Order: sequence, then C-alpha cells, then structure tokens
Amino acid sequence: MAPSDLAATARALVARGKGILAADESDGTIKKRFDSIGVESTEESRRAYRELLFTTAGMGEFISGVILFDETIRQSTTEGKPFTEVLAVEGVIPGIKVDKGAKDLAGFPGELVTEGLDGLRDRLEEYRGLGARFAKWRAVINVDVASGVPTGSCIDANAHALARYAALCQEAGLVPIVEPEVMMEGDHSLEACADATARTLRATYRELFAQRVDLSGTLLKPNMVLPGKGSATQASPEEVAGATIGCFLEHVPAAVPGIVFLSGGQTDQQATANLNAMNTGGAFPWELSFSYGRALQAPALKAWGGEASNVAAGQKAFYHRAKLNGAARFGQYTPEMEHEAA
Repeated sequence: MAPSDLAATARALVARGKGILAADESDGTIKKRFDSIGVESTEESRRAYRELLFTTAGMGEFISGVILFDETIRQSTTEGKPFTEVLAVEGVIPGIKVDKGAKDLAGFPGELVTEGLDGLRDRLEEYRGLGARFAKWRAVINVDVASGVPTGSCIDANAHALARYAALCQEAGLVPIVEPEVMMEGDHSLEACADATARTLRATYRELFAQRVDLSGTLLKPNMVLPGKGSATQASPEEVAGATIGCFLEHVPAAVPGIVFLSGGQTDQQATANLNAMNTGGAFPWELSFSYGRALQAPALKAWGGEASNVAAGQKAFYHRAKLNGAARFGQYTPEMEHEAA
C-alpha cells in the first residue's frame, strides 16, 4: 500500500463522529468478561458474542473500524459469512491485534515490555490477506512514584518495540495504531500521570522518527491523563481534558491524523464524558476520537447475558453506547443522553 493509501485509511479511521471498537480481547480477558455474566468462554460463545456486535444495524454510523483478535479474524457468522466481510459491507474497516502481550522486563521489578516482534513480518502478511487494513500493538507503562517507576529504560524498550512494529506494518500495507498505555492502577496523582505520559510520548516519537515511520499513516492510541484509581483526589472531565490536551499539544506531532483514546478502566460514562470535554475545546492538529473496548461493550454484554433471545437487546445497547461516543466526538454529549431510548 502506497503512503498515500495508508494516510487515507488512517484518516478514514478518525472520520468525524466515528471511532474504533476494540474487540481484540485475549482469551483470558474475554473469559473474565464472560465470567461476570455467568457465561462459559468457548470458541462458539465468543463467536456468537462478536457476531452480535458486528451485525448491529447502523453501527457504521459511529464505528469506523474494529480491532480483531487472531481467533476472531478467522471466524464467520452463523450463515458462514466472514466477519471481515460483514464489517466491510457496513463500511467498517477491519483491524488486528498483533502483539504477544506484556511480559516482565528483566532486571526492572514492576515493569513490563511487550513481546511479539519475532515472526511479525510474516504474520502481518497473513493478516492483510485475511482482510485487515490496520493493526494494533499495546505497550504497558506502570506508575509507582515511590519506586521510581516508570524508568527510562522501560519507556525506551517499549518505545523501540512500538516503532519497529509500526515500520513493519507500513511495509506490509497496514496502518499501525501505536498504543503506549500509562496505567490507571495505583494511587498516583494526575501530575504523575502527566509526567509519565509526556516521557512516554517523547520516547515513542523519537523512536518512530528513527525507524522512518510515516506519521501521516499512523494513529496514536494513548491513555488520557488521569489520576490513579487509588488516588484520594480524582479529576473532573474538564481537568482531565485540560491536562491531556496540554500534554499532547506538546508531544504529539501535527502529522499524526488522529488520537484514538483508550478507556483504560474508566466507566462507560467517564470515558464518554472525558472525550466530550476534550472535543469542546476547539480545533486541534489531530482528530480526538476513541478506541474503546469495555467502555463500548459493557452494556451490550450485560443485556445479552449469553442468551440468543437477547441478541436484539444487546445490539440496542451497543448501538446506543456507540451513538453517545459519536456525539462526544463533536462535544455534543450530555449526561441526560444516557437515559434516552437507543
């Protein structure tokens, strides 16, 4: 894919009023979600749940792309239609998670590095043949101020892996979504998160430049700047928006078409309200969008409950949540919208 095509795909993924559904949960993560509703996680139950999401009528009004898991990109509807084709008919771009997960960083207690570069070139070629047009790689950055975490070594190791992944994606004709996530776990302050996020972004873009990655054919999927879950002082949407925008204006190049925030442990409403607050602040060099997993899916998962008779209810809940986040893309979301009919 030519650089201009990569840039066009990246721009399509952050089209106005739309965002990305992250449906790339690992087997362990989807099991935890199914456990919460008393449903056994099997290949068929996972397939049925993903079919519910992907066949929701009108999802393309608010969803531009879907990140799939290795199992999911190979699955089909009950009628035998590949999920990638179902999404394409709705105007939704299929993507794929390609990292192999975060593992302990040797010599650095409490810190992680994401693995998966070995064999990635061949896997990317296969995924493109299966219909993927973009990919995702997640780096995990923990915060523990008392222990000096994150260290520069951890940040640099993850930034280098993200950049090498991104270069391989562009070589294969896939738009790389670069995901450095500063975690919410901990009792750190909003200021500590801002510092860790700034250091991570600086290192990530330094490495992307060094690996000759074309930023116009990439997207950034970061955390919002938030206090840790255990912090005694939490932040309002306006405070989150101010801290996040301030950090990103300083560290994210204007060549990047869009920032697709992860929800990172926020509630459905928090993730939507914080995105909305950012989009009320005027024009920015990049689109401010979403790439939510649980924050888009939780109401649908609960409404479905593993019952075929509840598919319509699950789809209604998913559509409504997507619609609210679509409104947040324009800064037009209000809490009252939570109670409107889907």
